[in-house]
Amino acid sequence: MEKITMEKMVNLCKQYGFIFQGSEIYDGLANTWDYGPLGSRLKNNVKDAWRKRFIQERPNAYEVDADILMHPKVWKASGHVDSFADPLTDCRECKTRHRADNLINDFSNSSIGDAMTNEEMINYINENKVPCPKCGKTNFTEIRQFKLMFETHRGVTEDAKSVVYLRPENAQGEYVNFLNVQRSMRAKLPFSIGQIGKAFRNEITPGNFTFRTIEFEQMEYQTFCKKGNDEELYEYFKEYGKKFYMDLGLPEEKLRFHDHEKLAHYAKAACDIEYQFPFGWGEVNGTHNRTDFDLTRHQEYSGKSMEYLDPETNEKYIPYIIESTYGLDRTVLAILFDAYHEDTLEDGTTREVLSLNPYLAPYKVAVLPLVKKYHSEKALEVYNKLSKSFMTTYDETGNIGKRYRREDIIGTPFCITIDDETVNNNTVTIRDRDTMEQVTISLDEVENYVNERIQF
Repeated sequence: MEKITMEKMVNLCKQYGFIFQGSEIYDGLANTWDYGPLGSRLKNNVKDAWRKRFIQERPNAYEVDADILMHPKVWKASGHVDSFADPLTDCRECKTRHRADNLINDFSNSSIGDAMTNEEMINYINENKVPCPKCGKTNFTEIRQFKLMFETHRGVTEDAKSVVYLRPENAQGEYVNFLNVQRSMRAKLPFSIGQIGKAFRNEITPGNFTFRTIEFEQMEYQTFCKKGNDEELYEYFKEYGKKFYMDLGLPEEKLRFHDHEKLAHYAKAACDIEYQFPFGWGEVNGTHNRTDFDLTRHQEYSGKSMEYLDPETNEKYIPYIIESTYGLDRTVLAILFDAYHEDTLEDGTTREVLSLNPYLAPYKVAVLPLVKKYHSEKALEVYNKLSKSFMTTYDETGNIGKRYRREDIIGTPFCITIDDETVNNNTVTIRDRDTMEQVTISLDEVENYVNERIQF
């Protein structure tokens, strides 16, 4: 069973309509990607799975959809305006630009660069002759801080008063709506606010396909709680997140926790869930105990009280926050890598398969007339009926074996073959993507048969 390289994954995604290069007809814009018909469906199915698990199935959980553009003071309060920057250095030999901490971490196979000052980092690089990843030489400039937030301007004049930012994270949208959600939902602690949305970071070293891009989507989840309950909730959401990924289909042996050695100034604890991509372990989730930092800062900068009145004790306090954030694009990429494999069949031929969780598959069913001339009319009737219940595709081109292979590679879990038995006896043959086993059932039973097997 052969797995897939990054280059092959990029080509597969383009060929079958999952992900395309952004602005491709203009030779592309570096590290921008457009999701095609199948990629859009896969991505939306991951969102639906997250909503089901984190909003629908959890008590006191509410979803918001905050605007991308927010008051500039939001980012002043959060600390992004003053401190959201990367330590960058340029290779004098090949003119490429790199994050200094990443150079050190990759060279030392550790995270020691995360805790260093700029001076300590450049000294380490020079003393240890850390090589440039592109040219292999050690000749770097001094380290400079590179702002990661995109700026734009509100109104027709461009001046300091008109500056607004494209949000670099979704979380602040949940924090500034804490009071609104608590009041309108009459929510009692602990309660959670979730959001799915775009974020933007002016990354200087993006790469690895959709793993690190300048525009991306996050599935954010903030749980507001009383101090003293925070540590238990933090541990709970670490495990809850890992189980979510395993339920999506990622194997436990390819997932690991990575506790942060260097904590952000607001954090009491922080841990990532990492997935083992072909290029190495990469973060797909971050869970953080943010204490009462965020609401305290917004209270300070807005002048509005962010205190919660405990109805049982009449005590007023600013809640702690346990954040659990999921990178949607990275999650989709991990799912694609893990689902792909090549099987060698008994006849020596090879088939490519995307063994996606059926809930996530872009199409749940493919309707295939055995012989176009005789069976297409009935097949279209079946297609029109099933497409009212779930995403269904129709294919009448080529022999039935080739059509099976086309559905295997895009992850369709069930193929329904329409033949003479369907026309005469109202039965169909259903083929399972993973086992290739076929069963014959009544056409009237198809909808229930599929629905039972695509639940999450």
